[in-house]
Amino acid sequence: MSLMRTQGPVGVRVGTVVGRARARRRGQQLGTLGIAAIALALLAPVTAEAQVETSVSANAGWVSQYYYRGIFQEKSSASAGLDLSAGPVSVGTWLADVGDGAEIDLFGSVGFGGDNFNGSVGFTGYLYTGEFDDTYLEANINVGGGPVSYEFSFGQYENFTGPTLNYWFTGVTISQGGLYGTVAGFGSDFSGNYGEVGYGFAAAELDFSIVGILSDAELSGLFDSAGLPTPGLTLVFGIGKTFEF
Repeated sequence: MSLMRTQGPVGVRVGTVVGRARARRRGQQLGTLGIAAIALALLAPVTAEAQVETSVSANAGWVSQYYYRGIFQEKSSASAGLDLSAGPVSVGTWLADVGDGAEIDLFGSVGFGGDNFNGSVGFTGYLYTGEFDDTYLEANINVGGGPVSYEFSFGQYENFTGPTLNYWFTGVTISQGGLYGTVAGFGSDFSGNYGEVGYGFAAAELDFSIVGILSDAELSGLFDSAGLPTPGLTLVFGIGKTFEF
């Protein structure tokens, strides 16, 4: 999820796209990431002994433009992923073409709740081959009830040879059937907001999606005739397939 590519060199507009948790929070963030990883490690053997239901699935897809959290990543991007779950514990990986190499995501979570309210805590690591971007490490919290869900994630950006940057991301999504709308944004060492509306449906054993994304001037990466940042509106088409094993 390249965030800094829309900002230019770090230090020029550092304050726009993802974080202001300084050094005093850095230890807390790493501690939370560690706790999430430890929780997964401890729960895995427990769920195995309890013979909980397990599942394995794979996915493949393509989008006309790859956007993530309101930020352009690459045109005409193909992707593939693998997900494993055992009871409340889920882990997986996802790869996408980003032009200069590949994005490789590693993630895991522990779920909780029931039919009327549910949530999860977990982690996500965004890694890259090539020179597209540097590593992001996040702790994630998701909760939802009925058609409304909420996400709060916070993490660190390794930032190549520059100083490590902290950020947080938060968003609210309302969904009904295949239709959804999201309003979200970044804070701390980065900032920026966006909204998106999308519709997904299945046909001929394939999954299709149409998404409209409105990014503010800090996230769009676009400039007007005077060279000033300007908001951007994008329409994205996608097709995918999930394989259950």
